[in-house]
Amino acid sequence: MLDIKFIRENKDIIKEGAKKKHIEVDIDKLLDIDEKRLEILSRVEFLRGEQNKMNNSIATEKDMAVRGQMIGEMKMVKEELVGKEEELRTVMTEWQSLMLTVPNIPDMSVPEGESDADNQEIKAWGEKTSFNFEPKDHIELMTNLKMVDFERGVKVHGFRGYFLTGDGVRLSMAIWNYAMDFFSEKGFTPFIPPIVVNRKTFFGTGYLPQGEDDLYKTQDGDFLAGTAEVPLMGFHADEILKIEELPKKYLGFSPCYRREAGSHSKDVKGLIRVHEFYKLEQVVLCTASHTESVAFHEEINRNTEEFIESLGIPYRTVVNCGGDLGMGQVKKYDVELWVPKEEKYREISSASYFHDFQTRRMNIRYKDENGKMNYAHSLNCTAIPTPRILVSMVENFQQADGTIKVPEVLQKYMGKDIIS
Repeated sequence: MLDIKFIRENKDIIKEGAKKKHIEVDIDKLLDIDEKRLEILSRVEFLRGEQNKMNNSIATEKDMAVRGQMIGEMKMVKEELVGKEEELRTVMTEWQSLMLTVPNIPDMSVPEGESDADNQEIKAWGEKTSFNFEPKDHIELMTNLKMVDFERGVKVHGFRGYFLTGDGVRLSMAIWNYAMDFFSEKGFTPFIPPIVVNRKTFFGTGYLPQGEDDLYKTQDGDFLAGTAEVPLMGFHADEILKIEELPKKYLGFSPCYRREAGSHSKDVKGLIRVHEFYKLEQVVLCTASHTESVAFHEEINRNTEEFIESLGIPYRTVVNCGGDLGMGQVKKYDVELWVPKEEKYREISSASYFHDFQTRRMNIRYKDENGKMNYAHSLNCTAIPTPRILVSMVENFQQADGTIKVPEVLQKYMGKDIIS
């Protein structure tokens, strides 16, 4: 959520930002409602002041006739106040709904574009894997090695269901344990957060109201989070942090749930796009400095790049275009891994910064050196998701005989160097 004062003073910039993100928003309507809100609020505050003054005067008035007259006048003030407060509640509901539709302004360096097809490559690492034999895809490789069972997964879960089995499980756990060590050395504190999260926290992180169709909902009206970012951002909601505590660097490990609404016919086979998975997520809270946000954005994205490099998987990094940014994101990078059988890169990680868009909604603040209250800035980046990383890993490390070489850094966690 943006500051309404900022919106009033920069409405044209807000409109251009929304246009770059290809998000429709009626800023003029919001400002009209805001003007009405301020007008009614001013009257409400005046009437409350008058009521308080009258209460004090009545309490000290000795003349009963004068007192009776004052009580009558106060009754009229009270009646108007009740009406204005109800009017204010109605206007506030509309105002708050409109405020939630205003997107954050993308950074000037964000390229133009309508979708992920317009994202721009800024880096490529590693040689694309080539083979002197006909390579298999991850489905055939993992099925042959009894690392996954899709048929029974569909029987139990339905569309996009899967069982990881045997070395598929061991390889996933090796990745988790290695990632825990790797990112802990980067100064991140590990968390296992709750993944059943209330509506308020989803609004706070910006996943509601626009993204409700992609969320699984419980009988109690809560939701299953699709990323540990959501509960970790709620961890400090409504708190005032000490500036010396910043930055906060958290590593969340959790199951994740996404309905994949609107993508029924997209990536229907294998482990690319599934309804439930596991993910480690970097979350950072820092001071309200654009320079610091940019520096941490580069840092957390580089953390994931370094992790992928240590595994030896070719990748590229793209900067996302305006149309591929969410409501709150100022800028985003995607890291994409090379998938040999498809001969294409597949997204494995996203790194985003938000300025105070999320923290203003979550009410996460800190006092600076001068005692001034500020909203913190927030950032997040995928550390690594499973089972998606298995797709590129097994395809890049497959051998001619159908076995899979375990990346060297995972061998001590896996207890073997070949999956056969």
